[in-house]
Amino acid sequence: MSSAGIAASAGPFFAVAVGLLGVLLSPLAELLIARTLPRLGGLPGVRTRITTAALTGLLCGTLALRFGIEWSLPAFLLLAVLGVQLARIDLAHHLLPNPLVLTLLAAGLALLFLSSSVAAEWAELLRAAAGAAVLFVTFLILALISPNGIGMGDVKLAAPVGLYLGYLGWSQLFYGGALGFVLGGILSVVLIRLKRANLSSEVAFGPSMLAAALGTVLLAS
Repeated sequence: MSSAGIAASAGPFFAVAVGLLGVLLSPLAELLIARTLPRLGGLPGVRTRITTAALTGLLCGTLALRFGIEWSLPAFLLLAVLGVQLARIDLAHHLLPNPLVLTLLAAGLALLFLSSSVAAEWAELLRAAAGAAVLFVTFLILALISPNGIGMGDVKLAAPVGLYLGYLGWSQLFYGGALGFVLGGILSVVLIRLKRANLSSEVAFGPSMLAAALGTVLLAS
């Protein structure tokens, strides 16, 4: 059965179940982060936890509709769960913790490897690895050229983002990477208009990268 056929056969009940799983995984992830990274100040506030759980659940349910019952789905659910947490932390602390970024990269690679091995299709995995390298090097060059625009945390995050986008295709890698800069620029303008930032302020770029990646995953065919 094709991917579209599997996704269609999964139905809305599967998406709702996966969405509820995302709602449960969100507070679990926050608890693990609070225990392993105490320098972040412990658990976020109740309102933040509710927001992240709702967003994670929505993303997981939508990803279930997008991929259906496929071996690659767990990898992208990981992107949703950790992506929301990384965005939350970057917005609050202007920080992308290395342990979380490396977990997203290593665990994502392992899950995509499992998917490719089951389907005996290795082209996607090789393209994913190449995508991680390409986006990482691109961001590294940009950070060296303009260190005030892109931080090293963004450079490291580019590797797992490139991994997931590259797994889907070269066009997804290009558009997802470019969209991150577009969203980052829009966010900067909005914050300046709301007087929450000025031209010299540091605006968290990680959330824009992750939003662009997840948006590309969900919308690009």
